[in-house]
Amino acid sequence: MSNILAFSGSARDGSFNQQLVSIAARGAQAAGSDVTVINLKDYPMPIFCQDLEKQHGMPENAAKFKQLLTEHQGFLIASPEYNSGYTALLKNALDWASRATTPDEVPLSAFKNKFVTIMSASPGALGGMRGLMALRMLLANMQMTVTPNQLAIGQAFSAFSQGRLSDGIKHDQARDLGAELHNLLEKIHPKD
Repeated sequence: MSNILAFSGSARDGSFNQQLVSIAARGAQAAGSDVTVINLKDYPMPIFCQDLEKQHGMPENAAKFKQLLTEHQGFLIASPEYNSGYTALLKNALDWASRATTPDEVPLSAFKNKFVTIMSASPGALGGMRGLMALRMLLANMQMTVTPNQLAIGQAFSAFSQGRLSDGIKHDQARDLGAELHNLLEKIHPKD
């Protein structure tokens, strides 16, 4: 059984992106994946600084987050768009998790050869599309395979109702993203 980690780049209460990634996670779960949904709010980390890392090592929550990434074959990530990019919260968590903790650790070991599907919800009309372009490039540079299909939900303030997307077609598209990631992982990691 494939396993997927789902999280968003938002720590805001009632986050649209946390809701969106949870919908996609339910799609992956319904397709048969073992899915873990986390909120980065539960893993507070200091801003990455090599001096801090040198003096104290990797912070406990960064190590926990990195371990979760290591244990999962694929990721579902939703991020709001901040000034045409992804969030500092998301970037900081990824930066910490990218760091080696032992001299013999392979660079980017938590990310290398993993598969990720991205999505965004934003109050703007484009739904965070510009941020997704930047996020796609970052994740690919971190040696992950970013799946071609993505979803950007515009007018986010009115797009969600009780943990669902009000537009049934968009809701199904979000669930389908999770199911597509499940199907890909099942092909790459077939059952024994």
